Parts: sequence; structure tokens; C-alpha cells
Amino acid sequence: MKESTCSAPAAAEPLLPVIGDEQFGELVRARSRPLLELASRLRALPAGESSPTRPLIGRLLLESGQMEALLDEYGARQNRHWSGFRALVAALRNFAQVGQTLAHLQTRLPAYRLMPIDRDFQAATGERLRIIGRVVSELAARLLDETQRLGIPSPGVVPVFDDFSERLPPGRLLRNRDDRVVGDAAGTVTQLATEFLNLAAESDLLSASARISPAEYAACFPDPVSEERLRQLSFRFHNLQSLYDTHLSGTSIETSDADLPILRGHASVIFHLLEIATDLAHYHERHVRPRTGDDLQHGRPVVDGETTMATLFAYALAFASDFLSGGQRFCQGILRRYAECASLEVPVPAYRGFHVRPSNLVARIVAHYGGEVRMALEGKLFDAASPLDLFRANETINACKRRWLAAEIARVHPDPAGQLAPAAIAEAVLAIVQRLAGEGKIVLYRQPLELSERIGSREGGVLENTVAEIALLQATGQLDIRTDLTVTFSGDRRVLVDVDALARNGYGEDAFGNNVVLPKALSYLRR
Repeated sequence: MKESTCSAPAAAEPLLPVIGDEQFGELVRARSRPLLELASRLRALPAGESSPTRPLIGRLLLESGQMEALLDEYGARQNRHWSGFRALVAALRNFAQVGQTLAHLQTRLPAYRLMPIDRDFQAATGERLRIIGRVVSELAARLLDETQRLGIPSPGVVPVFDDFSERLPPGRLLRNRDDRVVGDAAGTVTQLATEFLNLAAESDLLSASARISPAEYAACFPDPVSEERLRQLSFRFHNLQSLYDTHLSGTSIETSDADLPILRGHASVIFHLLEIATDLAHYHERHVRPRTGDDLQHGRPVVDGETTMATLFAYALAFASDFLSGGQRFCQGILRRYAECASLEVPVPAYRGFHVRPSNLVARIVAHYGGEVRMALEGKLFDAASPLDLFRANETINACKRRWLAAEIARVHPDPAGQLAPAAIAEAVLAIVQRLAGEGKIVLYRQPLELSERIGSREGGVLENTVAEIALLQATGQLDIRTDLTVTFSGDRRVLVDVDALARNGYGEDAFGNNVVLPKALSYLRR
């Protein structure tokens, strides 16, 4: 009899003792007093003064975060008696965080160098801060009501506002430190501008969300909007801001180019707007959304859904989209100013030359960086930013191919003396096509070939008939002529690096016109 091969069951997790509501209530009563004092002050804010100060918000974040951690440590979210209190504490912390970011934006906005946009961002930020301030005050009031239900007495303090006032004198300190000396600062400028453009290409979420109507806000979760996507995007813009501060802030190149802080301003404001959007998406997904939220809040969410969605979409994502567009234009201008001119020789696309796909991909690379790039071929110049202009290069490419083809035909089948019969010419034409295909000089896209009725009966000899027949087969997409023909691109080195990567990957297709996967460096072309 075989022994059992079943593994032993995993050891059960140790059971923790159950704490009663009364004992836990005593713990919460002792630990919640600072938070409830702040809630009392928020509830007592005079009408029209619903924008809490940053010192008050900072203290509120500290106390609500500590209370939420305590409640989670004891599993309050899964307890019928305490889950409502925990939801209110979490919402209070969540919207206090949004208020803190809005207050930071309002204070720092005069120091940011931002490209002009159509809407008044400063006024919208002030209005949104007042709205979120009212939400925080209402949450504080509901939290105090919930503590009464739980038998936790209010602190009974008289609201005092002076200790949380924020009376700041205008102005900034004198900048009198020497500039930092760094290495290749110009290279860092172009690197950061390029990274901003790459981020913009990957941030289609912002432009798409900015166009969504209010009736469709809730349907945007989890695609295209989710806490995860917004958090990842905000991290990358924060990283861009950090790189600027590390490599450019306080350097001589920043002093000599007064426009460079515009780059940091756009990275910063987009990062903070994405912070707001992330916090609000977190609140919606964790607490409100039917599939993932808290069942207890579906009937009566602790915050009005219209306020949450309007702040998320119409304010945070819409303004982030506006500043993203302005930042793109600015970074393209930076790359033009700091352009390193170079040239690049690459083969023409193997499949039908510069037809629709290769021409569009090259033009999109040039448009991504915003520079001026020219393509030279046989003494003619073409605008690499224009797909139609690149497509026009096929006339020259095909003429070169026909000239090369005539030389190859003469090599493999010199015209015999005397006039051949049409049948003999047709046989010679087929033999030449098969031999050139066997040598890899032409590529056949269809077999058997659909030959024309005029094969062998045109004027001239074998050479003229072969050239004419192959030209017809090429025009109908049955074959193409392979040559070592090259073109030369001239322009900014960064653009040419990506064009080179595209050419090395067949301009996005194989020799038969099938899609190929582009490298990660060209990921912006997939969008």
C-alpha cells in the first residue's frame, strides 16, 4: 500500500482575543480627544470661513491618521458597531489631504512659471479649496455625531482659532548663494525635456478624462481612470520634479536661461493635481464604488458624489491636461534651442518604401520632439514631419529601383541579336523574374503571379518588356524590388536616435508588411 503524498495542512494563524465594544470604546475615548477637539473647531468655523488653514489641516492629518491606524489595528472596518466611525475618520483624513494639496497650490502658484491657459486656474483653485473646506467641516460635524452614538463624549472645548492662523508676510528671501557647478547641465536639460514629452505621450488618460461629461464620470472607473494608474503617473511627474531640483536648481545654466523654471513649474503643478486626483479616486474606489467600496456607504456616502467627481475630473484632471499641453509646447521649444545637429543614414523601408505606415511613424517621431528634420534622397529634400512629403519620396525611390532593375536585367539576360518572337520574350521575362527572386533582388508577395496579357508583346526587346512587366506587378502589390538604397535624415540628434531605432526595427513592419513590435524606447508611437 502506497503512503499518502498529501502535504500536511498549513498551521492555522493564531487566534487573537476578542475585545469588547465597551473596552475598545474606552481606548478610543482616551486616544480620540485631540481629533475631536479639532473636529469641534472645524464645526464651529464661522460661515464664509470654510477654508481651513494649513496648520489646522496638518494637525488634522496627524490626528486622523493616528486614529485610522488604531481602528485598523483592531479591525474596526469589519465591525458593525465601529465601521461607521472608521469610515468617517478615513474620509476626514482623505479630504484633509486634498485640502492640504489645494492650499499648497494656492500658496505656491505665484512662484510657479506656467504657460498661459484659457481658464483661470488661480480662481478655480481658491473656489475648490473653499468647497473642500466645507466638506471637511461637514465630515467633522458628522464625526462628532457618530461619537455621540458610540457613547464617546465631545471634548467640550471652546473653539479657538488664533493658534491655527496663518498670517504670512509677503515676499521671498534674497537669493544670494553662488550658483552650483555641475557637469553636463545642457544634456540634463534636454534629458528632462525629453522625459516630459515621453510622459505627455503616455498621459492620454488626462486628455481623455478632461473631455468626459459629468453624466459619464462614474462609468470611467476602473477604465480609463483608476487609483493605480493615477498614482503611477503622479510618481513619475514627482520624479521629474526631483530630477530638476537635483541637477538644475541653483546652477549656472538655470541662471543663464530664465525660462527653465517653466519646466519645473509644469512638472510640479501636474504632480500636485495628480495627487488630488489619486486621493479622490482612492476615496471613490475604496468607499463608494459599488463593486469595491464599503457596503455601508452605498446608500448614504459620507461625501456628496457630485463634489468628489467634479473635483476629480473638472478640476484636477482637466487642469492637469491643460498644463500638460502647455508643457509639451515649452519642452519642444527647449529641444529646438538645445538641439545637437547630426545626420543619419538609414535604408529605405523594405516593404513598398515610404508608404503610409513608415511615413506616419517617422513624422510622429519628429512631431513628438517638435524639431525640424529633413530627409535627403538623390539630391532632393523632404520634410520628415510631413507624412505626405515622405510619401512623395516614393516617386524618387521607385525611379531609382527601376534604374537599378534595368542594370540587373542586363546582367542576367543580355539582349540577344535580332528580334525575338513574343512567346520567346514572355518566356525570358518569366525566367528573369524567377532568377531575380531566387537571388533575393526582388520579393514576391503573391504566387503564382497574375501576369498581364501584354507580357512579351510590348514594344522593344526583353529588357523593355521585363521592366514594364515588373513595374506593373510592383504597382499591383504583387512584388517589390530590393535595393541597398538609403536616405539621410538631418536634424536634432535625439530625434535621429529614435528614427534609427525605428529603421532598425523595419519601420514597424517586416518585409511582407506585417506589424512588428517596436522597442520600449518608441513606446509613445504605440498610442
